[in-house]
Amino acid sequence: MVDHPAEVVQVVSETFRLDPAGIERDALLEELGIDSKGRIKLLSALEIYYDVTIDLDQLDRFTDIRSVSEVLAEALGGKAGGSDERL
Repeated sequence: MVDHPAEVVQVVSETFRLDPAGIERDALLEELGIDSKGRIKLLSALEIYYDVTIDLDQLDRFTDIRSVSEVLAEALGGKAGGSDERL
């Protein structure tokens, strides 16, 4: 089973140059300094990293690491013939 929250932590840490050890799985994006523009940047990073498309309407769900990982899992699940193993 793929650990999407751990993968989201990795992408967040790389995208925003944060220490992954300091990012809790229930961390609010706002607490990590990720504002609305940062959420767009995160969405874009996830799309590039996983080669998926995530609808901009999903940005409202980008509130914490777990919710972002849920959106990612849905996007990966809907990707025909795609693999969700990246790490």
